[in-house]
Amino acid sequence: MLSRVLANHPVVAELAAQDPGALLDGKLDRGETTLIVAPARIREVCQFLKQRGFTRLSSITAVDWYPAEPRFEVVYHLHNLGENVRLRLKCRLTENESIASVSAVWRAANWYEREVWDLFGIRFDGHPNLRRILLPEDWTDHPLRKDFPVHGRRYGYAREEAG
Repeated sequence: MLSRVLANHPVVAELAAQDPGALLDGKLDRGETTLIVAPARIREVCQFLKQRGFTRLSSITAVDWYPAEPRFEVVYHLHNLGENVRLRLKCRLTENESIASVSAVWRAANWYEREVWDLFGIRFDGHPNLRRILLPEDWTDHPLRKDFPVHGRRYGYAREEAG
C-alpha cells in the first residue's frame, strides 16, 4: 500500500527515497495519508517533514492496543499550512519501549508528549521536562491504559501506598 501513498504524495516519495528504512508502511484512505514510521527514525522524519512545509504539529496522541503487541501506537498529526495538506504518522511501541522526543522540532510537542506520558506512560527520550501535566505529581499510574480498572484507581497516590 505504500506505493499508492508515494504516488499521491511527492514529499512522502522524497522521504522514502532519502531514507528507505524510515517508512515501514503507509495507506491512503478517504483522502487521508497515514505513514507507519520506524520509532528509531521519528525525530529525523519529523525534521525532514518540517523542512518540507509541515510546520504545524496539530497533536500527538496514543492508542493502547492491549493485549496486542506491539501494545502502543504514538500518533502525530502534521499540517502543511501553505498547501493545506495533512499527514498522520504512527509509531508502534512495545510496553516498555520509549521514543525520541520531537520537542526540538516543534515546541508544541512539549505539552503533547507530557500528556501522552501522563495518560499512557509512554516515555519520550530527550524531552526537556517530562513530568505530569494533568494528574498530580505523586500519582503512580496512567489512566488511559486499557488495563487500568474502569472503577478507578489501581494504585492511586504514592502517599496512600506509603501510609
